[in-house]
Amino acid sequence: MFLQKLKDLFTKPIYTFNCRYSPLRPWGWNWKAINVALTTSVLTAGLIFIIVLISITVSDKGEADSNIVDSNNSYSENNTDSAQPEEPKCNVLGINLHGFLTTYVPPTSLNESGYKAEDQTASEEVVMAIDRAKKDENTKAIILEVDSAGGYGVPAEEVATALKRAGKLTVAWIRGTGASAAYWASTGADRIFASAVSDVGSIGVTFSYVDNSKVNQKTGLTFNSLSTGPFKDMGNPDKPLTAAEKALIMRDLNIFNENFIRAVAANRKLDINKVRQLADGSSMPGELALKNGLIDQIGGIYEVKDYLKNKIGEEVELCW
Repeated sequence: MFLQKLKDLFTKPIYTFNCRYSPLRPWGWNWKAINVALTTSVLTAGLIFIIVLISITVSDKGEADSNIVDSNNSYSENNTDSAQPEEPKCNVLGINLHGFLTTYVPPTSLNESGYKAEDQTASEEVVMAIDRAKKDENTKAIILEVDSAGGYGVPAEEVATALKRAGKLTVAWIRGTGASAAYWASTGADRIFASAVSDVGSIGVTFSYVDNSKVNQKTGLTFNSLSTGPFKDMGNPDKPLTAAEKALIMRDLNIFNENFIRAVAANRKLDINKVRQLADGSSMPGELALKNGLIDQIGGIYEVKDYLKNKIGEEVELCW
């Protein structure tokens, strides 16, 4: 019925009826024609209302979308820096030397997340960072932040050599501890800073270990030596150390220690005999290390930055 009326609305003139009424005789009116006229008028008004409402809605939505786009464009134009922040322009590179110093960190030392499970630093990582800074024209200086009780001699020598060949101003900043191999590595820097109460030095070499042979005897364990030479299994904690083995180990330790002493004397420009006197394996507070020439200045990060600012002639922008 509704669809038929809509069809009639668009295919026939609306007001073609003849009411034939008299105001004084309503019973003679053509009520059927009146009913059709009223119904048609209501449907027409409703349809017009719907069309107008839809037009207004579409127009408002289009205007709102346009405003949003304009607003976003305006925000983008006015906030380019915040949308795409510039990377900090660093003129000083910071490198950490923390924990045990080794040549590399094996995969077995990484946890499930891929991070170091032990507190250690690989010399290969430090050397690569120094080499990258060497090629970067924006890098004016390098800070080696040291907090380590030592490690192996080879990585210490590698880091010290890389610092000397950096072609940039280099500073070693000893925080809590810079001892043994970590101190050797630090001597490659142009200048060494340390806290007055830090632990510095410990020039010496060790290969000490625990002998478990007597415990094995008590528990009924027997060590079977199956080696192609008398010294192949020397230092094995499950067997006693012979006099010949001890002499051989001490021979090597003395060679390593002499290399350590010579490196410190050359890098720090100290008399080698003075370094030998200090090379008893002991460490000393930063204040005493300054008196003995093992460091150049007492201070922390602020003193390091002030020193670098004066040297490079600009504010220090440090990145790690």
